[in-house]
Amino acid sequence: MVQSTVPERILLTGATGAIGGRLLPALLAREPRAPAVRALVRNPDGADLPAGVGVVKGDVFAGTGLDAALEGVDVAYYLIHAMGRGNKGDFADLDRRGARQFGEAAERAGVRRVIYLGGLGGKNAEESHHLQSRAEVAKILAAHVPEPVHARAAMVIASDSQSFVILRHLVSRLPVMICPEWVGTRSQPIAARDATSALRALGEVDGVPDEVELGGAEVLTYREMMLRTADALQRRRPPMVPVPFMTPRLSSLWVSLFGGVEYPLVRPLVEGLRAEMIVSTPPPEGVNDRPLGFDVAVAEAIAGA
Repeated sequence: MVQSTVPERILLTGATGAIGGRLLPALLAREPRAPAVRALVRNPDGADLPAGVGVVKGDVFAGTGLDAALEGVDVAYYLIHAMGRGNKGDFADLDRRGARQFGEAAERAGVRRVIYLGGLGGKNAEESHHLQSRAEVAKILAAHVPEPVHARAAMVIASDSQSFVILRHLVSRLPVMICPEWVGTRSQPIAARDATSALRALGEVDGVPDEVELGGAEVLTYREMMLRTADALQRRRPPMVPVPFMTPRLSSLWVSLFGGVEYPLVRPLVEGLRAEMIVSTPPPEGVNDRPLGFDVAVAEAIAGA
C-alpha cells in the first residue's frame, strides 16, 4: 500500500507555465483536505490564478521574494527554466544562478522536499547543452534540501508545450518533410494529464527516490509521432525524406522556419532531440501507474488540454 503525507504548505514556481498552470488546480483539488498553496510570480497583477492561492511577488533569477515565498513551506515545486526567455547570455548560466538562489533560500526556510521537472536523457544526452543544464539544476537543488526529487520526463504532450507545438506545426505546414536524422530517435512522450498527476503524487508519496523517470505508455520515434499526429489532425501523412548530413544548426533553422518557434529556443531543443528519452527505471508505486497512450494524449492536446 502506498504511504503518503499531504504537505501542509506548498510553494509552486512556474504557476503560469504549461505544466505549473495545470498542476496548480490539481493541488487545490486535493480531497478531503487541500494543502495551503502559494505561488511565486514575477507579475502578480498579470497572473490569472485561482482563488485561494497565496501570491508572492518574486523572481528566482533576480533572487527576489524567495525568503517570503518559502517561509513555512515543506514542499516546493521548481518548474522554471531560463531557455527561451530572451536573455542575452547563456541560458545555462541563468538557470545555474536561479537554482542556487532558490536552493539556498529553501535551505534557510527548512523546506523538506523540492521537486524539479527536468529532462529524461539517455543515449547521446551528453551532446545536448539543454539536457546537461537540466541535470546541473537538479544537482544544485539537491544540495540544499533533505528530500530532493528530480522528476525526469520526455516530451510533455500539451496544447502549449513548446515541443508539441513544434511537432504539430511541422505536421500541419509541410506537404513533404525533408527530415534530419533525429526523426529516428526513440522517445517516450507523456500526456500532460499524467505529468500533472505524477508531479502532485511526488509531493505526497513517502520515501520517493531522488530521481524519478516519467514516460507515457509507448516508446516511439519522432517519425512515428509525426505520422500519428497527422492522423489525429485528420491530415494526409506527409512523405518523409531523411537527410543524414543536416547539421544541428541547419536542422534548428528548418524547425524554426516551419515549426513556428523562434530560433534561440529551437536550437537547444533540437540538440536534445538526438538523445533517446526512455524510462529505464519505472517510477515508484502511486506515481504514474497507468500512463495514457500517445493517441489519447494527442487528442487531449488538440482539444486544448
